[in-house]
Amino acid sequence: MAVIVALGAFLMTLAGGWTAQRVTDRRHLVLGLAGGLMLGVVGLDLLPEAMHAAGSEVFGVPLALLLFVGGFLVAHCVERVLAVRQASHGGENGSADGHGHGDHGERVPQVGLTAAAAMVGHSLADGVALGAAFQVGGGMGVAVALAVITHDFADGFNTYTLTRLYGNARRKALIMLFADAVAPVVGAASTLLFTLPEEPLGAYLGFFGGVLLYLAAAEILPEAHHKHPALSTLLCTVGGVAGIWLVVGLAD
Repeated sequence: MAVIVALGAFLMTLAGGWTAQRVTDRRHLVLGLAGGLMLGVVGLDLLPEAMHAAGSEVFGVPLALLLFVGGFLVAHCVERVLAVRQASHGGENGSADGHGHGDHGERVPQVGLTAAAAMVGHSLADGVALGAAFQVGGGMGVAVALAVITHDFADGFNTYTLTRLYGNARRKALIMLFADAVAPVVGAASTLLFTLPEEPLGAYLGFFGGVLLYLAAAEILPEAHHKHPALSTLLCTVGGVAGIWLVVGLAD
């Protein structure tokens, strides 16, 4: 049953990516919505789940929060390192500025691919959680299935948007989108062989939440408002957060 439900998540992820690539003429709105969806997923879905699953403390601070901050810092450091490497090898193509782009506004493609790979890892964890929920019982499985299927639309949307935002070719964005769509099916199928302990899963979610928050706050939202600081862009961001809140509420 978990694998069958994961196929629904597969279709929803593809639908999210398809939507993202069809509205390129409203790129600022797409980025504004993506930033809101990512902020909502982090604050209203990932972090509460991580706090619940990885509840132990390290020197007075919950492990999930430490990893959340660690994920934010790792994402920042990775982007800085890749930007410096691109600048040093770019030659006449221009050096990187303070936001990880070249002189001509080019972003570092590897950052986009790394972020998309993290989204794939998140979807894999979704599939594992889905399979584990069905092991607990049918009611729990249905609740988790609702959450996974509905927010996988946002995952597909964000995976495609992140990959393309950093200058990767459309083909690479589609490959990452397909990998993100397949991941929950693989994760759910894996629970037929083993069960992932709750605490490591919570630790991963905390770390991944920090990565997503960095991308949303430092990259996606500034880019969305850079050339189009319109009220409509802001409303898309707020709408994205509200949409995730609705999903979380329905799942509970």
